[in-house]
Amino acid sequence: MRIRPAVKNDHAALCAIDTVAATEPTRSADIAGWVEAGCCHLVEVDGAVAAYGVLTRHFFGNAFIEMVMVGNSYRRQGAGAALVQYFQAMCAGSKLFSSTNMSNRPMQDLLVKAGFRPSGTIENLDENDPEIVFYSQPLDG
Repeated sequence: MRIRPAVKNDHAALCAIDTVAATEPTRSADIAGWVEAGCCHLVEVDGAVAAYGVLTRHFFGNAFIEMVMVGNSYRRQGAGAALVQYFQAMCAGSKLFSSTNMSNRPMQDLLVKAGFRPSGTIENLDENDPEIVFYSQPLDG
């Protein structure tokens, strides 16, 4: 398993593992923007893109894991956890947040196992599915 910044040539592979990109055309543009901004990182397994994540710094001036997407055939194999740990190391010494829907139990479990704790709820983003905000204490640098 290898984690590296995504580059423009990775776009098709990133879209291929993204379950939303197949039905929402704006996701492909989002992915391209994240790659161009340098905030998208991917996990390779045997040379194939297995997962990607997006780390931004515009959540009230704090680091925020905006996206973790793991390809269907790579789920429950540690790629998502590796990305979260990678982002935690990148943010050592500073606050790190993430969020997920109340219905997304696997992501909640992943964040809790990585040491995040719930930090609040946002209503009305998705109908009848509140967003739970998670917080990771700063790790020593």
